[in-house]
Amino acid sequence: MQNILIIVHAPPYGSERCLSALRLATALAGRDGDRPELRVFLMSDAIHAALPNQQDGAGSGLQGMIEQLVELGVPVKLCRTCALARGLVELPLIAGCTIGTLPELAEWTLAADKVITF
Repeated sequence: MQNILIIVHAPPYGSERCLSALRLATALAGRDGDRPELRVFLMSDAIHAALPNQQDGAGSGLQGMIEQLVELGVPVKLCRTCALARGLVELPLIAGCTIGTLPELAEWTLAADKVITF
């Protein structure tokens, strides 16, 4: 089984990179058969994607994709340093998302067969 880490830096709005990362993650997590072990780590402005109840005019459904990933057992973590810098540590997150640390990201990176960044 492959171990894949997806690191997302791109903000949830303003470009489609965050959306593309979550679309790829849900496609990988939803595979039948040879489903990889998948982990998602949100950094920089991408951490805003883990805040619940956001409404956007495009209907991109980021919250739904993150909820689907969590339901499928994919760990979704936010960079603690990034969350502290943006004042988000005390805010509620989408259920199942947690604050992660750089040492955790380092462990995930070393364990990964593939690392994909957006």
